[in-house]
Amino acid sequence: MTHDFGLHFTHELGNHFGPPTDSWPPSAEEVTPFFAIVGNALGTANAARWFEAARKAHQRVVTAERDRAHHSASPTTWDVETGAHQEITLPVVAAFEATKGLYEITRRDSSVDVDVFFDCALRACSRGSGQSDSPPVGTGANA
Repeated sequence: MTHDFGLHFTHELGNHFGPPTDSWPPSAEEVTPFFAIVGNALGTANAARWFEAARKAHQRVVTAERDRAHHSASPTTWDVETGAHQEITLPVVAAFEATKGLYEITRRDSSVDVDVFFDCALRACSRGSGQSDSPPVGTGANA
């Protein structure tokens, strides 16, 4: 059976934010396809490593902004953290470009930190590998 990362990611968004209503951040609908591109292109194990690296890059940017140091969320940051430059394949290029897109969209949504989405993506990867640590949507479990 093919893993449908987008479906698992949407379930995790529901677990975090509740039913898909106006309580979801505006960027949630816009970034879901980008997260699905990464998950589907890389597979759950590689996507989990990718999302961890993207989260680390994001944290470096947040720390730099907090400390008023110069640091941009440029493609170079993603390239270094994810290691995309080490093996340039079509799935890696797709994941790289999708990550840039989802990050730019989310950074313009003041109602949510992209780290929340990375957390949901990581749980979706676990869900897809049969190691779900989240209850199904509809149980009222909010993080």
